[in-house]
Amino acid sequence: MRSLVTGATGFIGRRLAQELVRRGDEVACLVRRTSHIALLKALPVELVVGDLGDPASLAPAVAGRNRVFHLAGVVQAVDELAFDAANAQGTRNLLDACLRAAPGLERFVFVSSIAAAGPNEPGKPMTEGDEPRPVSAYGRSKLAAERFVLKAGARLPVTIVRPPNVLGPGSKDLDRAIGLLRKRLVPVVGDDRPRTSLIDVDDLVEALLLAAGHQRSVGQTYFITDGRAYAWPEITAAIAEELGIRRFKIRIPFGAQILAARLAEAAARLTRRPPLLTRDIVRAGRDHSWVYDGSKIGRELGFRPRYGLRDSVRRAVRAGGRNGAGQGTGA
Repeated sequence: MRSLVTGATGFIGRRLAQELVRRGDEVACLVRRTSHIALLKALPVELVVGDLGDPASLAPAVAGRNRVFHLAGVVQAVDELAFDAANAQGTRNLLDACLRAAPGLERFVFVSSIAAAGPNEPGKPMTEGDEPRPVSAYGRSKLAAERFVLKAGARLPVTIVRPPNVLGPGSKDLDRAIGLLRKRLVPVVGDDRPRTSLIDVDDLVEALLLAAGHQRSVGQTYFITDGRAYAWPEITAAIAEELGIRRFKIRIPFGAQILAARLAEAAARLTRRPPLLTRDIVRAGRDHSWVYDGSKIGRELGFRPRYGLRDSVRRAVRAGGRNGAGQGTGA
């Protein structure tokens, strides 16, 4: 099987590329000239230089491939236009390249986000059949990308996967939280009500491979979760327990987080560099619930998650916070 992975320099994409290699695939990874490829060089993969913003560069990357796993995109951008260019228009360019140069393509798997669906109603996990209601520029750009994928589905076998927060070894989001807790700093996020679904990176990779290989998944959209809903403090407690930390120096209140986000956004407008923190991200944990019903992929494809929150945190802590790029909160 000849597979192409976009976004392979990131946390999820690299794990996917590793697993595809382990299973015997001939793997190519689409990388930009500016991509950090040191970790990919350790894998027996072909590095194909191209850019989702340059349609002409994509045809050589997809030509002759059996499967395309599209994970590339941005979770931070300076404005809505930048999100749309990277996530929506970039996906459209890749689909157009597949239609032109990959007539034998067996599957196009698009890794979207719960952000495209938007938050769930209180007490009712969202299903794939619910109307999407994205509440951020990132979410709107991912939903626009999904619509391009579904439109191309008239001519290509496509599948959409929507992960929630992705944990496990290599997650930058989890590594940041571990770093703060080691300093005894605790951001105050949300309350004790279940507010978010989670998935371990290796379970997500397994779900992507199931989706790519099952005929029933053609044209389908799937939420991927570990089957539980978590309160934000529960995640903090799991990390603290794994680190053996019982007392904290400072709790960072919501107001201070909003102020920090405002400053980050102002700096981004001046420098034209994406902010690491935004008000959307801060508010996502307090004002919204991100809980999803992931049972559809279990019923249709037989997916069964292996890891829960504690497992993912334990694996990340033991890995020592090595390199990666995590999935955001869905904001």
